[in-house]
Amino acid sequence: MAGSSISAAAGGRPPLFETEKPKRMVAYRLYAGTIFAGILLIWVYRATHIPPREGNSLGWRASLGLLVADVLFGLYWVLTLSVRWNPIRRTTFKDRLAESYGEDQLPGVDIFVCTADPALEPPMLVISTVLSVMAYDYPPEKLNVYLSDDAGSAVTFYALYEASEFAKHWIPFCKNYKVEPRSPAAYFAEAATPHDACSPQELLRMKDLYKDLTDRVNSVVNSGKIPEVPECNRRGFSEWNETITSEDHPSIVQILIDRNKRKAVDVDGNVLPQLVYMAREKRPQEKHHFKAGSLNALIRASSVISNSPVILNVDCDMYSNNSESIRDALCFFLDEEQGQDIGFVQYPQNFDNVVHNDIYGNPINVVNEVNRKMI
Repeated sequence: MAGSSISAAAGGRPPLFETEKPKRMVAYRLYAGTIFAGILLIWVYRATHIPPREGNSLGWRASLGLLVADVLFGLYWVLTLSVRWNPIRRTTFKDRLAESYGEDQLPGVDIFVCTADPALEPPMLVISTVLSVMAYDYPPEKLNVYLSDDAGSAVTFYALYEASEFAKHWIPFCKNYKVEPRSPAAYFAEAATPHDACSPQELLRMKDLYKDLTDRVNSVVNSGKIPEVPECNRRGFSEWNETITSEDHPSIVQILIDRNKRKAVDVDGNVLPQLVYMAREKRPQEKHHFKAGSLNALIRASSVISNSPVILNVDCDMYSNNSESIRDALCFFLDEEQGQDIGFVQYPQNFDNVVHNDIYGNPINVVNEVNRKMI
């Protein structure tokens, strides 16, 4: 065990994670060795039984095609074997993190969410992801959530504005009742009955608030028109005009929840995470480098606004299903012995809506349930 081999008695903090190699791998490696031997024999057979090309071009082409297919499938198997041959399992100790670092000692975290097309990535899907990361089990005064909208869409900005208002109810609801997952779309799709600590009336109230949010956002998405109300005019919608398109627009930065303002609290009076909308400048004659360019712009903007030492990047269509993800990552970054050698922590993507007859999506179950545990 790499992490657990560090002794806390040496004067430092106890290890925050351990790396463990499973035992009894001999049987699997023997099995894998026999499979590889069989693959080699197939390659040899295919290579030595290619018929002459003269007079039988169809048979020659078919044999050559089979050889190429067997080689490619064999190489694919070898690549997948690389994560199974010497598997490791890492376990974090969030209780030790809490003992070693007080809440006021934890680093600030900038969370980046990127979207590029409101048609392909519906605003309701995007803000469900944003709400899930705003509700992390982490000090809210240390959280800064940035949404990068490469399309520069007023509809996406409106959806984020509505999400900032809904967050004042959703975040305390999640923390008071230990809600998981903290994406409202995912939670209400699963929650047929209220949480043990949540009354049916409270659940119904939150459902109604979310339904109202969904109706308002979808109405704007369908009509393409922002409601002409005073609140919208005060919230930066004047940045948009008829000349703005998804490929040609100026830079727009709007802080929707600013912790420096007194009103940036939820319904329980607790501080909310900072929420920022950003649309970087795009011009048809300039290369924008897609998501990489968007992330570069986010780094520049966040360095001025919050400048947190830790950055979390989340896909807009993949909500966070673990409210303690940040604390898990910090167990690696803040480990006294090995933290200096760790530059990034990657989380796998899980798909909840894969059906049994989906010939393209089902293999991801193998990745999540088998391979992921060995990386």
